[in-house]
Amino acid sequence: MEKEKKSFIDRLWDFFASIKLAIVLFALIASTSIVGTVIEQNASPEKNLKVLSRLIGPDLAPSAYRLLDSLGFMDMYHSWWFVTFLVLFAVNLIICSIDRLPRIWKLATEPIKPINTDRIPSFPIKKEIVLKGTPEGVRDKVMSVFKSLGLKPANSPVEGGGFQLYSQKGGWTRLGVYITHLSILVIMIGAVIGIFFGFHGYLNLPEGYTSSVAYDRKTGKAHELGFSVRCDDFDVEFYGMSEMPKDYRSWLTVIENGREVLRKVIEVNEPLRYKGYIFYQSSYGMMPNIKQGILILKVTGPNGKTETVTKRIGESFTIPGTNIVGTIKDFSPALATDSSGRTYTYSNMMNNPAAKIEFSKNGTPLYSGWILKRFPRTWNLPDGNRVEMVDFWGVQYTGLQVRKDPGVWLVYLGCVIMAFGLYSAFFMNHKKLWALVRTDGKNNTIVTFMGTANKGRQHFANKVEDAISKLITKSKEV
Repeated sequence: MEKEKKSFIDRLWDFFASIKLAIVLFALIASTSIVGTVIEQNASPEKNLKVLSRLIGPDLAPSAYRLLDSLGFMDMYHSWWFVTFLVLFAVNLIICSIDRLPRIWKLATEPIKPINTDRIPSFPIKKEIVLKGTPEGVRDKVMSVFKSLGLKPANSPVEGGGFQLYSQKGGWTRLGVYITHLSILVIMIGAVIGIFFGFHGYLNLPEGYTSSVAYDRKTGKAHELGFSVRCDDFDVEFYGMSEMPKDYRSWLTVIENGREVLRKVIEVNEPLRYKGYIFYQSSYGMMPNIKQGILILKVTGPNGKTETVTKRIGESFTIPGTNIVGTIKDFSPALATDSSGRTYTYSNMMNNPAAKIEFSKNGTPLYSGWILKRFPRTWNLPDGNRVEMVDFWGVQYTGLQVRKDPGVWLVYLGCVIMAFGLYSAFFMNHKKLWALVRTDGKNNTIVTFMGTANKGRQHFANKVEDAISKLITKSKEV
């Protein structure tokens, strides 16, 4: 007999209902996502060329970059082919679920029925015991086995005398895999919403400046935030006396309708969140004109009185309790000394900030030198006075990543649904138990327990065995 030829629709349905297709699509999404993680998305070519140079060498890096760029890997999550993978995977998941759901739904919702005695030998869990008394007399004892397993049995009479108890629990756990499928779809929908309707931008905000816009990482266009963000201060903390940054933080203020509504100190793993936007600390740098900066000093005179002074380069201050005047002559963001003792600036970052100050009395020069922020011994002056460099404010900017993802709540919801689905799929089971209670005609009752479980069968068998052992023990005590 020839097989009936399938229509195009049937073949297409079978194609998308294939587990093999799901494996292939998942592998493609996973492997391309690895590349998209290694390659920084929408970054400058220089950054990714450095990454590729470390991975495959400087000779192959330019060619690899051009190839990856032509394939869309520099903005992978917006590429047509990646979105196509996601859509195909979603369709495959939906059709796989629809194709297999009717059978599983029937198993999950079908009420349990009395078992035909002919099927007793085929049960994976089976135990037969003999109790003294009539079937009606041992009913409560047999029911105690069901109750100890959390089952509420139904009762059905048996021909020739006796009865049958039967119950099931956890039928809905068979749907755990479909709950997990639903969670994947919810997460994917949230991710796609974030990709196409979210905002991924940056904002380089100098100390003391306020901005009501951020800039799109891909196009560079200004994006109105609907409120303003001000950088009140920025600071870098180093490991000991090294030049390796340990942490960098920004003091930010959110301003809306002319009113300060939120203040937050952000660090690398402590972002600012406001009205769906998230501001991450990602980088920092120096402004081109450091002469606009304000030097903050703590000046202590001979009587121990300390004053805080704020001055720009070229301005002067007086040490309290004296007529000694300090004039700020120069500033270096990273001061070093060569072998001949001459000072020079080795970096345009604030790695070792220092201010050169000349001191005079009644117009007569006394001494001069560099006051270094990170070296307290340079704060002590020859005459016993003290000038501490606190900060050079207004010359650095904080580099912020700005994100708004309207689909993130769907991603979180999908994760919650997935946790529930995985727990029900792997740690819960659909278990069934029958007890056939019959008389042997000699004032004894034969009880045959039969059970099954769709997973964790041995664990369920052990629990049934334990409950039956307790029943036998109690019967002997009586």
